[in-house]
Amino acid sequence: METPSFLLFLLLLLSSSPSPTTAGKCNKSDKRALLAIKASLNNGNSFQSWTNASACCDWYGIECDPGIADGRVTGLQILTNPSLSGSIPSAVGDLPFLTNIIFHKLPGVVGTIPPSLTRLSLLFSLLLSWNSLSGPIPAFLGQIPSLFDLDLSFNKFHGSIPPELSLLQNLGALHLDRNQLTGSIPASFAHFNKSSPPDLYLSHNNLSGEVPPELGALAWGMIDLSRNRLSGDPSVLFGEAKPTTNIDLSRNLFVFDLSRVTFPVNLTLLDLNHNQITGSIPAQLNQVTGLVVFNVSYNRLCGEIPVGVVTANFGSDAYFHNKCLCGSPLPAC
Repeated sequence: METPSFLLFLLLLLSSSPSPTTAGKCNKSDKRALLAIKASLNNGNSFQSWTNASACCDWYGIECDPGIADGRVTGLQILTNPSLSGSIPSAVGDLPFLTNIIFHKLPGVVGTIPPSLTRLSLLFSLLLSWNSLSGPIPAFLGQIPSLFDLDLSFNKFHGSIPPELSLLQNLGALHLDRNQLTGSIPASFAHFNKSSPPDLYLSHNNLSGEVPPELGALAWGMIDLSRNRLSGDPSVLFGEAKPTTNIDLSRNLFVFDLSRVTFPVNLTLLDLNHNQITGSIPAQLNQVTGLVVFNVSYNRLCGEIPVGVVTANFGSDAYFHNKCLCGSPLPAC
């Protein structure tokens, strides 16, 4: 499934060529910073157009805004290059008008995120996905309040999730999935914007502990906690009146009574497989008519599968390997 960060990445990629109004332009201090970035990354072949003889607004992967000081650099995109090596240069922080940064599919890019990024007061999107970045996720990212999209997925970050990320009140999507993170989900995440918290992607880590009950007060859109070692009762994330569209809690150690839960009526994805969930499937599930993905297999559910237009859409693999679930599409009770 395409995530919001990936869609934004595609939009940025489509706009990577210089606009006619910035062609031939280059701010001198921006050019110095960009050449320092090129040198720090060993002058890789992504930078063949980055020469002293040409204007930096014409370089591959650079975006400039003609409305800012006659063309300052606002976008930096370095994409899909297995031969590029080095770490993210601190010189990135010397581009004060940056709104978008993409370092994507660069397996030779290692090390940590430089603190100089906190100088970028206009930064809207920081996409550092599918690299080999490591170390703890830095708490100083919480000092960039302009951030809307933060994607650190598919890296080698370890340690706990910094609670300071909840300071990002404008955040629309937080991708920390596919790393090596440990510890618990910070209770401070309850301090995200309650009416529009970020879509939360924490899957494929080694997180443990319980879902903080305070998170139940937020109007989550998408929440993916799958493939961790989380435990306890996450039922605070459910509720018929909530606007949530995607809930994936699969492959954890959650224990709760599903029959006491009501489902957000706008759900399109509900995956609870491979947990220790008890009770029965509520009949209210058949009111969630937009449900496309559904799986409660490999739990401890019992009772008859409620008959309805929604439950009938899914085959036995959505229900099997439970304690005593029965009724179509499973054998009769």
